[in-house]
Amino acid sequence: MKCCKKQLYVLSFLLLTQLGIQAQEIYNAVPIAYKPLTIEGSVIQMPIYKNKDIADWSNKYIAAEEKRVKSLYPEYDLLWNNESFNAYSHKEKVTYPIELNFEEETFAAPVDHVMYITSRYGWRRRRAHQGIDIDLVTGDNVRSILAGKVRYARYHSGHGKTVVIRHNNGLESVYAHLSEYDVKENDEVKKGQVIGKGGVSGNARGSHLHLEIRYHGISVNPEYFFDFTKKQSIRAKKIFVTKRWTNPRSHRSTRQSKIVVHESKDHIAQDIEEQKKIYIVKRGDTLSRIARKYHMNISEICRINSIRHNSVLSIGQQIIIY
Repeated sequence: MKCCKKQLYVLSFLLLTQLGIQAQEIYNAVPIAYKPLTIEGSVIQMPIYKNKDIADWSNKYIAAEEKRVKSLYPEYDLLWNNESFNAYSHKEKVTYPIELNFEEETFAAPVDHVMYITSRYGWRRRRAHQGIDIDLVTGDNVRSILAGKVRYARYHSGHGKTVVIRHNNGLESVYAHLSEYDVKENDEVKKGQVIGKGGVSGNARGSHLHLEIRYHGISVNPEYFFDFTKKQSIRAKKIFVTKRWTNPRSHRSTRQSKIVVHESKDHIAQDIEEQKKIYIVKRGDTLSRIARKYHMNISEICRINSIRHNSVLSIGQQIIIY
């Protein structure tokens, strides 16, 4: 961030002197206001001057930089909505695999202590648990895992007091069951910035942070992207997301899923081929029973095996599962 500021000030000085503004005049100029500007994940305060020549250059620079950022991250402002928890509301169809890029190699821990996960993304008590629960005490700091912009900061049914932050690559991180807000909607936040305090608001059994990662309104298993150990690493710079990682039925909330990160489409095809298993149908088996056993959808089993949902299974029949 310091490097960005230094470069900005040097560039400002050179350009302004080219406009014929004297160095002493630039030095003595007092900003009348500041405009927050996000550059390469860091929020800087761009000065706004009363001097017309300086003000004109400042406004042009801000407009050019905002245009550049939007061209790099076109999804940053896509369907921006402060009133809805899900800004997308399934209006857009997501094409799989989803390609996501990360600028950084690490993320900030959302809590100040060791991240102890008490419940994972997956099927839990006959319902989809669409995030992970991290232990904390009411009043503990909750921090943004990546730099971004607060899209939603209000009470949401079930989640209680909730903050949703949209990040440059289109992902949104959700922080639920808070007791206090430390940010407001449309605020720019830095990686690791305190955004609220942990609590038990909403439908929470004891104090904890419920953390979700979403893309276009669809929940993704957070552990597929982030290593919640001391490493705090992002698993790859480029990650492809398949349907398996957006389906809670494919995971158990009581244990971590085996994580194989796809960094290319070729890797996806190779991994799918390696993970194929053959299930031999036994007496009493039904598609519903097999689907429950392997945490799959019946429709998925039917598609893989080219059979109908009402097909009668035969003892000894081979069923391909993943």
